[in-house]
Amino acid sequence: MTLDASSLQMVKPERRLKRTDRSPLASAGLHAGLIVASLVAVFPVFWVLVTSFKPDARAVETSPQLFNESSLDNYTRILGGEKGAFLTWFGNSVLIALLTTIIAVFLSATTGYAASRFRFPGKRSLMMSFLVVQMFPFAVLIVPLYNILIALGLQGSSIGLVLVYCTTAVPFCTYMLKGYFDTIPTDIDEAGRVDGLSPFGVFWRLIMPLAKPGLAVTSFYAFLTAWGEVAFASAFLSAADESKTLAVGLQVFVQQNRTEWGHLAAASILVAIPAVIVFYLVQRFLVTGLSSGAVKG
Repeated sequence: MTLDASSLQMVKPERRLKRTDRSPLASAGLHAGLIVASLVAVFPVFWVLVTSFKPDARAVETSPQLFNESSLDNYTRILGGEKGAFLTWFGNSVLIALLTTIIAVFLSATTGYAASRFRFPGKRSLMMSFLVVQMFPFAVLIVPLYNILIALGLQGSSIGLVLVYCTTAVPFCTYMLKGYFDTIPTDIDEAGRVDGLSPFGVFWRLIMPLAKPGLAVTSFYAFLTAWGEVAFASAFLSAADESKTLAVGLQVFVQQNRTEWGHLAAASILVAIPAVIVFYLVQRFLVTGLSSGAVKG
């Protein structure tokens, strides 16, 4: 028996199950799991926010009345200078984080582009060394870096701390950007050279604008490396208030016999705001930059 074209059109193809098709029970379980995971992730931040509005005497209470005796006193005292030189620490942190981001991303971009486009002796060893550096914990590097800064006369200065942060940010950022540059066709480089651009001109005028997602990811990583770090800042900066960063300055709220939880929580919220702003600015590039940078290495 044969079927003509009109008969074939009357035959309804068997419905295939798609990967997105779930039973109501499976869908409910999935959404319940996502809700629980979200609550677990958000609750600590929410509790810190609630604590920041309480006086120190009520900060550790677990009363159901979360907003009982809430006020902005903790924030006004911190911003007003009654509890440490917060604004000075904020300015130091912004300066160090921005310098670290600019220097680290520029060095990583140039190194990653050279490793992606050029062949030179030791290229494979160089990229492997960047991975090996990431295996060492920060605590192991404090003593050698301290001796290096003393030899350079940069111990206790912000510039010395910026260079230290670059040593931790550049390896990861270079490896990430190298993988991203590998995804950009080399025909763009050749077209630029035909138009008379130098190798640096090709890199700066053609490749860098195309690498915005990768640059956004590495910039965010470099910024966070310098913004919330404590160990290096405590070891390499002087003990004077005017040279402290925010992460180090928060230690004034943790005394030997008493912890000012309300002020500490308020300061923590203020410290987190710039990081949230930076994340909001680069978040649309994060997925593209991370996925592209992981394709090739």
